[in-house]
Amino acid sequence: MSAIIANNLVKTYGKKKDVMTALHGISFNVEKGELFGIIGPDGAGKTSLFRILTTLLLPDGGNATVNGYDVVKDYRAIRQQVGYMPGRFSLYQDLTVAENLEFFATIFNTSIAEHYDLVRDIYVQIEPFKDRRAGKLSGGMKQKLALCCALIHEPSVLFLDEPTTGVDAVSRKEFWEMLRGLKERGITILVSTPYMDEASLCDRVALIQNGGIMSINSPEGIIASFQKPLFAARTSRMLNMQQDLLQLEGVEECYLCGEYSHVVVKPALDAAQLDSYLRNKGHEAVEVKPVAPNIEDCFMDLMKN
Repeated sequence: MSAIIANNLVKTYGKKKDVMTALHGISFNVEKGELFGIIGPDGAGKTSLFRILTTLLLPDGGNATVNGYDVVKDYRAIRQQVGYMPGRFSLYQDLTVAENLEFFATIFNTSIAEHYDLVRDIYVQIEPFKDRRAGKLSGGMKQKLALCCALIHEPSVLFLDEPTTGVDAVSRKEFWEMLRGLKERGITILVSTPYMDEASLCDRVALIQNGGIMSINSPEGIIASFQKPLFAARTSRMLNMQQDLLQLEGVEECYLCGEYSHVVVKPALDAAQLDSYLRNKGHEAVEVKPVAPNIEDCFMDLMKN
């Protein structure tokens, strides 16, 4: 049996003419012990989905189960078995690190000592600050404290809603290393993120936009589905370059990706033709080269189609 099953979930906000649909029939499964990513930009519906699965929000259509328990009927059982780390830091900022941990342990009728082995690798990083108030911690330390509190009762399923948003690159890397360690312990992890590069760190991902899932596959499988010629291009006038390329017949899409613009074209076009076209348009320092697609390229292509 899958650890998480979502079947045609629908969520709306507002009434009558002001109704906004946050989830349009979301369906997916997460297997036990899997690290599953929900990848999409702000406003895609990730938080609404997580709040339904953690029994904090009622769906307006469809159904879902966590460890076989219905998210509406069996909410008490689910809350005892899952850990939830919301997108915004929601711990008590006036309590110290140690006091927050003790508080959450007490809620679940347990203690830090009882499940210390599970949180040890994370806790040792924040232990030097155990007497500091949570509100005075850095972003990375707040993140580690929140994860410790979510794990203190040894959940079998862990929900992490955009856990790395607003933290530095080093903290992001450390956090994903922690997740891999938790996965090795058999914990099922559902994590959402707006960062496309984090998709490659998951076993499988669902790409979500405007409340609907566009694709579910392994990161490698999603990338393999991108079959169009793709080039990276740059010149001394990047904005003008993009505008010029979009006027060229055979160019399907052009968007910024780091220092380059990625250019999706029909098979008839090659790098030499793109280079010649840009030079004839008066561009200097022209560089055009074929590149392998990444998750962001696949996301952009799915959005367009």
